[in-house]
Amino acid sequence: MGVLDRRQPRGNRRREFERLARRHQRDIFNAARRLTNTLSDAEDVAQEALIKAYISFDQFEPGTNFRAWMLKVVTTTHISQVRKELRQPRTISWEADQGEDSPPRPWHKSDEPAPEATVLNQQLDEPVQEALDQVPEEFRSAIILCDILGLSYREVSEVLKVPLGTVRSRICRGRRILAAHLKEYAEKHGYL
Repeated sequence: MGVLDRRQPRGNRRREFERLARRHQRDIFNAARRLTNTLSDAEDVAQEALIKAYISFDQFEPGTNFRAWMLKVVTTTHISQVRKELRQPRTISWEADQGEDSPPRPWHKSDEPAPEATVLNQQLDEPVQEALDQVPEEFRSAIILCDILGLSYREVSEVLKVPLGTVRSRICRGRRILAAHLKEYAEKHGYL
C-alpha cells in the first residue's frame, strides 16, 4: 500500500492529511490572507478550506501536488464566500448601531493587529499590500497564486479552472493595474 493509497484505513488517511496540511499551513494561510482584505476573513477562508479539503481528501490524487490542490481549495472557498456575500443584502447589527455611549462588547477585537498578522504583513510592505487590494479579484487571485505563492501558469490555470491563455492575460492585466497603483511608491523608493 502506498503512502496516500485511497484504500488505507481512515486513520492513516487522516494522519496523512494532517501531516500535509501542517507542512503547507503557512502557504494556505498566506493565500487566504492575500485573497481577503482582513485577518479575520483570511482565518475564516483558511479554516473553511481546510475543512472542505479534509472532507474531500479521498478525491486527492496520490502523488500529485498537495500544495497546488490545497491552494485551489482555498481559492474556490474564497470565491464561493464572495459570491455568497454578493447575494446577501447588507445589514447592520443592533449592537453595532448603539453608538459610543454603549458599553464595549466582550467579544469586540481591538484595532491593534494580532502578532501573526504583523509577521505576515511584513512579507509585503503596507503600500504594496494596499495596492494589491485595489486590483480586481479575478486579476488579484492570478497574481497572488503566481507572483507571491510561486505557482506556475499551468498550476494557476488548474487552481482557477480557467484556460492557460486566460491566466496569462489576467496576470498581465493585473500586473499593469498593480504597477499603476505602485508608481508613486516605486519613485519614492528609487525603483523608477
